[in-house]
Amino acid sequence: MTKRLPCPPAPGPLEAYAACFDDLFETLAQRRGFREYLAGLLLPRDRNKTLTCLAGTEPVVGAQHAAVQRLQFFLSESTWDHHQVNGRRLELLLADPATAPHGSGELVIDDSGDRTSGTATAHVGKQYLGSVGKIDRGVVTVTTCWADERVYYPVHACPYTPAHHFPLGKTDPGFRSKLQIAVALAAQAKAAGLSCRAVAADCAYGDHDSFRAGLHAAGL
Repeated sequence: MTKRLPCPPAPGPLEAYAACFDDLFETLAQRRGFREYLAGLLLPRDRNKTLTCLAGTEPVVGAQHAAVQRLQFFLSESTWDHHQVNGRRLELLLADPATAPHGSGELVIDDSGDRTSGTATAHVGKQYLGSVGKIDRGVVTVTTCWADERVYYPVHACPYTPAHHFPLGKTDPGFRSKLQIAVALAAQAKAAGLSCRAVAADCAYGDHDSFRAGLHAAGL
């Protein structure tokens, strides 16, 4: 077996955290990309959902910068499993006494939308986007977050795919409503070991009998 090449370390104490994920990445480029992505998320920059910001370059004009292109490949083309990476992140949170979930916390369900131009992006559709407060073209993601009086952190996320992406629309076997996605994510959180005293959601979810029944069936 070929010996693994050493990876340039992440800044400061971030390296010890990043090293916990090294076995999930097959190549040096992937391990380096993971460290650059983490650092980009944590640095005090605006627009941290854009590749140019994550890579520390100028918006628009910096899109062809080598660091941006490298990060683009890591996030969209490189063959690593995001489910495994998120699972490892949750394992670390559950193992740390400072962040371990307990029976007095809550699992919070919500969704967020980002405006997206064009029609080529996966999951894009004309729908209500909370980030802009109106119906517009964009992508909506359903999320779960664990929280108590001290800490909170994201648990799972799943994009909602509008009905027009499916041959049979809302009757298509592959279509899932936001309510169905939310119930599945809540059950997934419970299966991962995130105990809680309640599930919290706004009226867009809580007013629906099917949603509450799904949580009850999952023992939540």
